[in-house]
Amino acid sequence: MHASSSTTPPKPVPRQPLNNSSSTLAFSYTHINAPSPSSYPPRPEQPSSKNGWSIVRASTEHQRPRESERSLDTAGYVEVEGAMIVGEFDPEVIEDVPTDRGRPKANRGTVRGDAEAIANDPLLLAQPRARRSDTASNGLSSPDPETDSEKLNRERSIRFNRRQRFIGCISAEDVNMAQLRKLAWNGIPGDLRPIAWPLLLGYLPLPKPLRASTLARKRQEYASLVQLTFSRDREGLDQQIWHQIEIDVPRTRPGVKLWMQASTQRSLERILYVWAIRHPASGYVQGINDLATPFFQVFLSAYIDSDPEDFDPALLPTEVLNAVEADTFWCLSRLLDGIQDNYIATQPGIHRSVKRMAELVARIDAPLAAHLEAENVEFMQFAFRWMNCLLMREISIQNTIRMWDTYLAEGPDAFSQFHLYVCSAFLVRWSKKLQGMDFQGIIMFLQSLPTQGWTDHEIEMLLSEAFVHYSTWHNAQSHFIGK
Repeated sequence: MHASSSTTPPKPVPRQPLNNSSSTLAFSYTHINAPSPSSYPPRPEQPSSKNGWSIVRASTEHQRPRESERSLDTAGYVEVEGAMIVGEFDPEVIEDVPTDRGRPKANRGTVRGDAEAIANDPLLLAQPRARRSDTASNGLSSPDPETDSEKLNRERSIRFNRRQRFIGCISAEDVNMAQLRKLAWNGIPGDLRPIAWPLLLGYLPLPKPLRASTLARKRQEYASLVQLTFSRDREGLDQQIWHQIEIDVPRTRPGVKLWMQASTQRSLERILYVWAIRHPASGYVQGINDLATPFFQVFLSAYIDSDPEDFDPALLPTEVLNAVEADTFWCLSRLLDGIQDNYIATQPGIHRSVKRMAELVARIDAPLAAHLEAENVEFMQFAFRWMNCLLMREISIQNTIRMWDTYLAEGPDAFSQFHLYVCSAFLVRWSKKLQGMDFQGIIMFLQSLPTQGWTDHEIEMLLSEAFVHYSTWHNAQSHFIGK
C-alpha cells in the first residue's frame, strides 16, 4: 500500500481578513507587566511593544473570557479560570515582515527525482547518490596544501565513518535503539535525520518490514482527521483557537522564505488546529507553532536538493507535501506528549521547571544566583520563554535541530528533564557578563543574547556542560527544594 493511494489533499479553509486592532483582540489578550514567553528578541530600530500574555481557552460554547474572570495575584501574574497564559501579541510583527513579492521562485529542479519513492520508503535516503564536484575545495584557499589536505581528509574520514555506522544501524531488519541513541547523541548526519528522528520518537517502528505500512496508515489517519475537522469549513471550527492560530502562523520564523509561503502556512495551520482539538485540556498554546518548524524543515529536506528555508513547498508533488505535513504532525504530537504539563491550564510544568532551574543555578553558580537575587531579577522574567519555546527564540534553527538530535537520543523525558540542565548551563555560560550588569542590563541582555554566530561546536559544548550537571544532580533530587 502506498501512502498516496488513498490520501485526500486537505481542503483549504475560507479565510477572512485579519483585524489586528486592539479592540478586536481585547477578549483574548490581557496586557500586564509580566515576562513574555514567546516574543523574538526586539529589533533595536523599532520601539518595543507592550509586554503581555495571550489567553486562549478551548470552549464548546465559543464564549469570550469574561472580564470578571481575570485577576492579578500579588506578583503581578494574571490568573484566569480554565484559561492559558500563552504569550504576547505584537501586531507590528506581521506588518514588518518583508513580503516575498518580486523574488524568483525556487526551480522545480531542486525537488529530488525520487521524492515520491522516498515518501514511501525513507530508508532510500541511506543509499549513495552522485554528488556534485564541488567538494574538493569548499571555497577554501589552501596556502599549505599538505596540511590542509590532511585535515580535510581526516574530517571527511570521520564524517564518512560516522555516516556508515548510522546507515548500518538504521538499515538493520530490527533497529537497535540503544545503538541509535548512542550514535545520535553526538549529532545525526543531516540527510539521515528524516528517518532517524521518527525512529527515535517511536513514530516509525524499529522492524524494517513494518515501516511502509505504518507510514501509509498514519498519513491516511492524519488526512482523515483534517477532512473531518474542516468538513464544515470555518463555521465548524472553535473560533477562539482558530483565531489565535491565524495570528501566530504568519509570525512564525519571520523573514524566512519557507515560512512566508502560503503552502507552508496552510500546512502549519492544519497541524496546530488538529493537535489543539485532539488535546482539549490544553488547546492551542502560543509557542507550539515554533516547535513544529524543526520537524517540517527536517522532513522537507528529504525531498529537495536545496536549503529548505529558501524553498516553496508548493513545488512538491501533492502526495509528498501531504507526507511532510502528516509526519510533522505525528512527530510534534510525540514530542508534546512528553511535556504535556507545559501546556495545560496554569502551565504547571513550566512553572515547576523554572523553579527547579533557579534552585539548580544556586548550586552550580552561587555568586550568579546571589547577584540575580540582589538585582531583583526573577527567573520567570526570562526562563519562562526558555521552557515554553525550548530555547528556539535564543538560538538558530540549525542550532535547535542539532540540539534536538541529543534530546531525542536522551529519551522521551529529555525535553523536560534534560532541557532543564541545558537552560541552567546556558545561563551560567554568561555568568561573568551578567554579574557586571544591573537589573535593566541583565533583562535586556537575556532578551537578545549574542548567539547569532553559534555553530555546532558551541551547541555541543553547551550539551556537554549540561550533561555534567545532569550526571551530578539528577539523581540527587534533594537539591530541588520542596519537590
